[in-house]
Amino acid sequence: MHLPPKEGLPIHKLSACFNKTVATYKFYWLLSIIQELEQGNSSIPKRHLFARMISNAWYTVNYFHISFGKQDLIQEAVLNLIQTERIKVNERQELLVRKLATSPKKETEMQLWHFDKNVPHWFLSPWFPGKDKKEVYNASQTFEEACLYALFEDRIEINPAWEDYLKANAKLLKDFCFWNLSLFLQARNPNVPDIPNKLIKPAVRNSLNAQRVHYWDLVVKELGAVECIYTGARLTLDNYAVEHFIPHNFVSHDLIWNLIPADKSFNSSKSDKLPPLDKYFNPFYELQKTALEIIRDKFPKNKMLEDYLTIFPDLNEVTRDKFKERIQPLVTIAANNGFQFLT
Repeated sequence: MHLPPKEGLPIHKLSACFNKTVATYKFYWLLSIIQELEQGNSSIPKRHLFARMISNAWYTVNYFHISFGKQDLIQEAVLNLIQTERIKVNERQELLVRKLATSPKKETEMQLWHFDKNVPHWFLSPWFPGKDKKEVYNASQTFEEACLYALFEDRIEINPAWEDYLKANAKLLKDFCFWNLSLFLQARNPNVPDIPNKLIKPAVRNSLNAQRVHYWDLVVKELGAVECIYTGARLTLDNYAVEHFIPHNFVSHDLIWNLIPADKSFNSSKSDKLPPLDKYFNPFYELQKTALEIIRDKFPKNKMLEDYLTIFPDLNEVTRDKFKERIQPLVTIAANNGFQFLT
């Protein structure tokens, strides 16, 4: 991504802020600065910024279980703070920022201020290459080299020369952060699908009504009923839920090859847990195979058949072994990233 130029500002130095990045800190630091500016704050307490960094990583760590790499302590801080502060995974971001920024707990304060050791001054390294921490602080306070902000012990102050530019281009700059962050995380999670959609708290999940009405209802009508692979309950048109076999939190899609009818009460309790394949894959496959055969035979123009083409180039290749070859790695990767199995 290229940032828009502005006469008199060294935009190339801002563009270089993510060079030689070995952790997520800089991405979340700039993102947090932009968010504070959008709220009208140009003199920003460091603790507020550290709290925002944590809040911006909150869902990526707690909900999607993305690995940040061994050198990155934001992930560790998020996991520690959810226990220390007893904050809900789905807490609203602004409330989360406020709780972390004002918490009286020493453990929370230590977790946040850890990021003061390197992040604020190293971010300015494109403006001050080769300078140490003290030198960067001193030079920034007079806005030498037209640097982005001045550094003080407890706060940063945005350079007035940059303020209008940052506000006018806030959306683009946030996209710049997310784009570079997604590339960074994808490199460390090469087999995890859809990293860009796992960087922020998801909006309201898509309804699965279309998958129910235009696919699974047709199957259930044809068979009269199907059996829940988890509970053995008899499922009819009026008493089943459509659920993700591999959790939506991991796959981030609603493709029909990962959806099956399930007992409503079990579906709500399954949450984002993984199904042990030695117990559930065969019944899952048999249900998928039966449904696919019915839809191909009775409704050959059904558009949801195209969902299978995302993992099978030919619908005649949807065999037990090949289906398991597609499913097994996803379950393994999800488990390695912290998703728990059903017990």
